[in-house]
Amino acid sequence: MTTAVPQSFDYDPPMEPFLPVIHSDADLLVIDKPSGLLSVPGKAPEHGDCVESRSRGVHANSRIVHRLDMDTSGVMVLAMNPAAQRHLGLQFERRKTRKTYIADVWGRLDADTGEVDLPLICDWPNRPKQMVCFDNGKAALTRWEVIGRTEETTRVRLFPHTGRSHQLRVHMLALGHPILGDRFYAEGDALAASGRLSLHAESLELHHPSGGERVTFRSRCPF
Repeated sequence: MTTAVPQSFDYDPPMEPFLPVIHSDADLLVIDKPSGLLSVPGKAPEHGDCVESRSRGVHANSRIVHRLDMDTSGVMVLAMNPAAQRHLGLQFERRKTRKTYIADVWGRLDADTGEVDLPLICDWPNRPKQMVCFDNGKAALTRWEVIGRTEETTRVRLFPHTGRSHQLRVHMLALGHPILGDRFYAEGDALAASGRLSLHAESLELHHPSGGERVTFRSRCPF
């Protein structure tokens, strides 16, 4: 998942919480990333504050393994040494990790479960936005289940099989149910319904680099 932002973006990352730690050991640093914080530095000098810089300020050996969109909150894992970084990187590359997200979307989904299987590509003139493209897009698959409904919105748990940039945001939009507060893809009432992107990385399951034990890290949804 990319963390690219437009050069002109007004970046004001939250200082509290600064970098909440869920778990740390000799191989792993697992954090609860706040919404509004970049995973890695942006291109502009004023976009330097990020998970990477904050983590290295406290844990000098920490290394980025994967990314969450700036507006997404939740579980993010970093490696604490080169061997762990390689081990974790291969798990993400080979889809050996399992991730779940919570999202509030606009409108009521009638079905209780479903999936979106639509290829995605960068919408280059409007980057970092992405779009569905059957000719040149990369395969992207998201499974979902409804966990709550109101008169105007639906809460879903999302299970991404792939990890394309903005995948969950574009796939929910393609269903006709944009994620609340999504400044890239939501409009009108859906955009105004939340002061932040209502997307949270709830859990991450992976093999621990030391010994291979399957471990799961979780974060409570903040919205």
